[in-house]
Amino acid sequence: MIIAILLALLTLPALAAEPPAPPKAKAGTTCIESPSVMRRDHMEMLKHQRDDTLRLGIRGAKASLKGCVDCHSTTTAEGRPVPVNAEGQFCQSCHAYAAVKPDCFECHATTPAVKEAAR
Repeated sequence: MIIAILLALLTLPALAAEPPAPPKAKAGTTCIESPSVMRRDHMEMLKHQRDDTLRLGIRGAKASLKGCVDCHSTTTAEGRPVPVNAEGQFCQSCHAYAAVKPDCFECHATTPAVKEAAR
C-alpha cells in the first residue's frame, strides 16, 4: 500500500505537466474546430474521413489530413517545408506527449505540396 502511494506521488508531476505548445497554424487561418475539440476529437474526424474517402470515394470533407499539413507545417529559413512529424513539429510534439504513434504518414505526405511557381 505504501509503495503504491509513493509511486502515485512520484508520477503526479508528470501527469500534471502541460502539453507541448506546437507551432501555431498559418496566420490568417482558422481551424475547422476549436483547439479543445481538435485535441480531443481530431483522430476520430480523420478516421471517419478516411473511411468515407477509401470506401465510398467521398472527398473534400471538412476534416482532411492534407488540410492539416497545409496549415500546420512550418518552413526552414531557406523556405523549405519541415515535415509535421519532425522533432518538435505540430503532429510529432503532441503525439510524443501523448505517447502515441499514428500511422498516417506511412502513406500521407508530411509537407504541403510545393507549387512550381514557388520553386
